[in-house]
Amino acid sequence: MSSSHTPQQAPYYYVPAPSTYPITGSIALFLFALGSVLTMNKISGGGFVLGAGLLVLFYMMYIWFGKVAQESEGGLYSKRVGVSFRWAMGWFIFSEVMFFAAFFGALFYARVLAMPDLASLEHQALLWPDAKALWPNAGPAYDGGPFTPMGAWGIPAINTLLLLTSGVTLTWAHHGLLHNNRGQLKLGLFLTIALGAVFLFLQGYEYAHAYSELNVKMTTGVFGSVFYMLTGFHGFHVTVGATMLIVILCRVLAGHFSPENHFGFEAVAWYWHFVDVVWLLLFVVVYWI
Repeated sequence: MSSSHTPQQAPYYYVPAPSTYPITGSIALFLFALGSVLTMNKISGGGFVLGAGLLVLFYMMYIWFGKVAQESEGGLYSKRVGVSFRWAMGWFIFSEVMFFAAFFGALFYARVLAMPDLASLEHQALLWPDAKALWPNAGPAYDGGPFTPMGAWGIPAINTLLLLTSGVTLTWAHHGLLHNNRGQLKLGLFLTIALGAVFLFLQGYEYAHAYSELNVKMTTGVFGSVFYMLTGFHGFHVTVGATMLIVILCRVLAGHFSPENHFGFEAVAWYWHFVDVVWLLLFVVVYWI
């Protein structure tokens, strides 16, 4: 990379030199998958293989993403490269939408289609005696005692307010970047990360409360499975989004981004707003109705 490049002098379309990072990432993912299987089956050495995979993966991401940031700040990316980045991020978020669509579809099928069908007289006689078309439902094989589903107007409502507020603070930070107000940018990013951290803490507390006091577990039939899958998968996305925001904040503190060149910030903002929207839908269909 030449430090003489500026955004106005960027090549027509920058093509990086051949790299070993994809191979390194593939090895890391293989070690991660192998270590996970060994660990889940309680085979000796599984934890070391899993740890090695994670270390190699984080090292590869640190080096590779750092290289991309240097290229961007060095002015090697033209508007055409920026368009490619935007399309790539858009398709990535679309793939995440499809993940959640599948999980919401499973909830819809179990709640709206399967339960009434199983409660019909025909299936009551053959499959599930005394079945009722009620939701939440633990299923016919559940013998863990009564359970209480998590209500909407407690921690879930607080978490909804936290995520909505975090979307506001992130937009405020973006306005600071567009107007070259670095102080507003830094403060907005810090507040967004803090709100995401509080969200995750409260979700962890909610899980502990649901598991120990409400008797809502993964074994609580289809309701427990769908509840933890949807909320847990969303919590994972909040964790990833908060991690990306921390990286962006570190880059801001290092002097990166300008009003004209800040797609890295925009990409993470798109992802965070996507996470906000998913939570609103999740709050309504899982907790509220």
